[in-house]
Amino acid sequence: MSASATRLPYQTAARNLLHDTVINAVDDLVRARGWSATTMSDVAAAAGVSRQTLYNEFGSRQALVEAYITREIEALVAQVAEAVRANADDAHRALRIAFEMFLQLASDEPVVQVIVNDAEGGELHRLLTGLGRALASDRIAHLIPEMWPQVSVADAQLLAESLVRLAISHALLPSEESGVTARGVSRMFAPFVDQLLAR
Repeated sequence: MSASATRLPYQTAARNLLHDTVINAVDDLVRARGWSATTMSDVAAAAGVSRQTLYNEFGSRQALVEAYITREIEALVAQVAEAVRANADDAHRALRIAFEMFLQLASDEPVVQVIVNDAEGGELHRLLTGLGRALASDRIAHLIPEMWPQVSVADAQLLAESLVRLAISHALLPSEESGVTARGVSRMFAPFVDQLLAR
């Protein structure tokens, strides 16, 4: 396939660049001061665009932070999914490694750290436990039968939802080192995983 066949149209490429630039600016600001202290004017200035451009692209401050959390969760889950694929020959190991990786990645995630440090009100917490949970659960629910076709869609959704809820809970309120937590969760889910894979 030629380079011209894969090249994005200018308007699409320009919009993607604008979107990435703005979300990167949000990430920098959230790391530095938290979301509640960040205004649309701050984001526009950090991204080098006008406030009107920002509103034209995202519509509202709420939509902007949702876009930011969506990107962060999808990037995190993509790395976890690669760990699952690399260990698909052993479902127990895949679960343990993926869960531990999620917790380790979350420990450096600014959205999570802002919430853990109580530097934010309820907005980010609601978005992470609502939007973030839904996104992660959906991605993992699709990944499970891709790796293990004998698992039904309903069981994959049940397992994914349970794991993601636990993972977010442990990320926000860590009680043990990530490896210890991952081993405990893997042990707890082992009978159910064996039941699903035996079909």
